[in-house]
Amino acid sequence: MQVELEQLLILQDRAQKIRQVEAELKSLPLERKSLDAQVAAASASLEASKDRARHIEVHKKNLELDIGTRSDSIARLKTQQYETRKNDEFAAMGREIERYQKEISDLEDQELELMEQADVLKAAIAAEEKQAAAAKASIARQVTDLDGKQATLSGRLEELKKERDDLAGKVDEDLLDRFNRLFSSKGDAAVVALEHDVCTGCHMKITTQTAVRVKGGKEIVSCEQCGRILYFSE
Repeated sequence: MQVELEQLLILQDRAQKIRQVEAELKSLPLERKSLDAQVAAASASLEASKDRARHIEVHKKNLELDIGTRSDSIARLKTQQYETRKNDEFAAMGREIERYQKEISDLEDQELELMEQADVLKAAIAAEEKQAAAAKASIARQVTDLDGKQATLSGRLEELKKERDDLAGKVDEDLLDRFNRLFSSKGDAAVVALEHDVCTGCHMKITTQTAVRVKGGKEIVSCEQCGRILYFSE
């Protein structure tokens, strides 16, 4: 194989690795964003549960106040009953006392239901806090791993770019420009093998004359279909 082709293949290998490393580096912020979103979701879910618990506690205290108000009313009415000498007033107050007692019973049932809800929610919050703590610890480790990966990839990228620049300096300027334009436009490879007279870049069969030139290895030959530089793969 021509020295120029060997140089281009090595240069292409470095360029492909650079593209791969750059793609990995580009994906890291998205991975970090995904991890941040997981932390935020866990925190939001836990806060929502705690908010529900606070609402239940406020509702329960309001019920206690309502029960207290009605109990005070009952005590007042009973005192008034002892003071009145009129049977109709005594009976009316008795009916009021019964109404308040019924309301207190209903309120106490609601309070009991809220207490049960609070107990269930308290257990759920404890479990959720444990899960959230474990998730945050796991995510913190993953973030640390991402930081390490980014540092490693950045170092590797610098090495590859230096190797690429050193290799590029050994290639003819016109040929290098041709290679760079092909590599940029094709998105995969600028230099590809010829196998069974077929370009492995576009998978099209080339002419016999072109195949002979490629196999001769004495010149830089391009595929008539896609323009990629060809080399013979025995």
